[in-house]
Amino acid sequence: MNGPQKKKEFSTEMRILLASVLSMLVIILWAKFFAPKLPVNPQPPGAQAPVTNAPATNPSVTTPGAAAAASTARASAAPATPPKGDTQERTIIVENDLCRVEFSNRGAVVKSWQLKKYMDDAKPPRILDLVHADSAQQTGGWPFSLVLNDPRDETAVNSALFQAVPSEAQLKAPQELRFEWSDGHLHVTKRFRFEHSYVANVGAEVSYDGQPVAFGIAWRGGFGDITVKDPVYYDQVQIFYSLGGKLQILPHKKLNPPEQTAPGTWMTGDDYVGIEDRYFAAAFLPETGAPPASLAVRYWKRERTIQADGKPVQEPVAEVAVNSATAGSFAARLYVGPKDYDDLKKMNPPLHDLVQFGWFEFIASPLFHLLKWLHGYIPNWGWAIIVLTIAINMLLFPMRISSYRTALKMQKIQPEMKVLQDRMKKYKMNDPKKMEAQKELQALFKREGINPAGGCLPMLLQFPIWIGLNSALRGAIELRHAPWIFWIKDLSANDPYRILPIAMGLFMYLASKMTPMTTTDPQQQAMMKIMPIAMAGIFVISPFSSGLALYILTSSVVGVAQQWWLNKTHPLPAPAPGKIARGKK
Repeated sequence: MNGPQKKKEFSTEMRILLASVLSMLVIILWAKFFAPKLPVNPQPPGAQAPVTNAPATNPSVTTPGAAAAASTARASAAPATPPKGDTQERTIIVENDLCRVEFSNRGAVVKSWQLKKYMDDAKPPRILDLVHADSAQQTGGWPFSLVLNDPRDETAVNSALFQAVPSEAQLKAPQELRFEWSDGHLHVTKRFRFEHSYVANVGAEVSYDGQPVAFGIAWRGGFGDITVKDPVYYDQVQIFYSLGGKLQILPHKKLNPPEQTAPGTWMTGDDYVGIEDRYFAAAFLPETGAPPASLAVRYWKRERTIQADGKPVQEPVAEVAVNSATAGSFAARLYVGPKDYDDLKKMNPPLHDLVQFGWFEFIASPLFHLLKWLHGYIPNWGWAIIVLTIAINMLLFPMRISSYRTALKMQKIQPEMKVLQDRMKKYKMNDPKKMEAQKELQALFKREGINPAGGCLPMLLQFPIWIGLNSALRGAIELRHAPWIFWIKDLSANDPYRILPIAMGLFMYLASKMTPMTTTDPQQQAMMKIMPIAMAGIFVISPFSSGLALYILTSSVVGVAQQWWLNKTHPLPAPAPGKIARGKK
C-alpha cells in the first residue's frame, strides 16, 4: 500500500525566480508612484491636453493632486534660468484718439479700458469703461489674465510682477508694450500693440524650462456698461463665438461655473470669439494671414455679491477665454469698441452679425439702414425718425384709402349685419342655423364687394414695423444717447417724463374717433376706444424706446390728417332703409 502523496513544492530555483520578479515589480511600482522626481528634467506644468469640440471631462488633463505634486517638485528644483520680473507694482497707460487702456504689471493685466467717444449711463455721465473694477477685484480675475491647467501656476502668473518695456507711465499710439516674467522655470511673455483704431494686436508665450505650456488668455471680471439699469446690465452681457460661419450667442443663464469644465477643455474651430453687451464688444480674431477657424474658446460664469435694497444678492459674472492651436504661443487681433454695423462689416472676418435685431430682423435691418441713409441728410436722429414715419405712412396711404372705403361699405350694410348677428347670437356654435346665418353674412359681404379683413390691414402692417423699429432703435449704437429736442436726450431709452406716450395715446384715440366703425357690436366698439389708452399705458410702464413712441405719435398725427381729408372728400352715406336680410324660419 502506498503512503500519503506529498504536496508539490517549488524548487529552490523557482523560488529565486519568483522572488526576483516580485522584487523588480515592487521597484518599478515604487519608482512610478512614490519616487521623487529628478530635478534635471521635471514635468512641465499644464501639458497640452487633447482638445474637444464640446465641454466634456478629459481623462488626460492634469488632476489637482498631480498638479500639486508637480508644483512641489518644481519648487524644490534649481532654477534653469535667472528669474525675471519687477520689484514694485506699476501702472502703464496707452492711449490713442479712441481708447485709453490702463495696464498693471501685476499679472500684466488690464485694469481699465475706456472708450473716449462714449459715456456711460451714470448721473452725471462719465467716460465709458468696459472693465468692471469692483467685479474683477471680488472675483479675482482681470482682462488678459492667463488660464493654465495647473491652478498654482495660474495663480503665480496672474499675481506676479512683470517687467514692462517700455516702463513709462504714459504711452501714445502707435506703441508696442511688452511684459515679461520668469521664476527660473516658468517663463511668460505678453505683447500688446496699439494703432489709431479700435483694433489691437495681442500675443503671449508660456514655457517651462524651454518646453511649451498650453494656456489661454481670458477676459475676466465682467464686461460692458455697468451703469445700465433697464434692463440690468448683466442680462445683456453674452459670450459669443463663430463656429463654421454661424454665430453662437450664450447669455449668462447658459453658462456653467468654471469647476464644471475640466481644465484643458476647449471648443475648437472658431472664426472669432469674445464677450459683448448690447452696444459694445471685445472680439478676438485670428492674425492677418492666419488660417480661418484657428481659435478655440472656453467660457464660464462666476458669482459675486452685491447689495440690493440693503440685502446681499448674487450677481452673475460671465467670463471667456481664447487660445490657439499652437501650444505655448498665442497671437491674435483684438477688437474692443462699439458694435457699429458698417465698421464691423469691414472687419476680416466680418463681425456685423453681432448687431442683433431679434426675430423681426428682416424688418428692423432695412428700417435701420433707411434711417441711417436719412441721417446722412438730416443730422438729428429724431427728425430723421419723423421723416421716415411720414414716408412710411404715405406709402401705406393707398391701403388706408382702401380700408376707409371698406368702412363706408360696412356702414352702409350695418342694419342687415345687425339682423344677422342678432340671429347668430341665439344659436350655439355647432348649431346648423348659426352656420346658415354665417353663410348669409358672407354672401352679403360678397354682394357688396367687402373684404372684412381689409379694414384692419393698415393696422396689421404697422405692428411688425413697430416691433422691428423698436429693435433697431434699441440695438443700434448710433441711436444710443442720441438726443432729439428738449427733454429727449436718448432716443434708444424710454421717455423720462412719459410725455410722448401720453401724446401718442391722445392722437391714437382722436384718429379712432374720426374713423368709421366697421362693427355694430358694442363690446368691439368699446375695445376699439380703449385700445389707444391701453397702448399709452403700456408705453408708460414699459421700457419702450422714446424713438418708437415718437414714430407712433408722428404716425398718429399723420393718420389724423389723412382721416380728416378722407372724411371731407368721402362723407359717410346714409344707410339704405328697408334692406334687411330675411332669415329662414
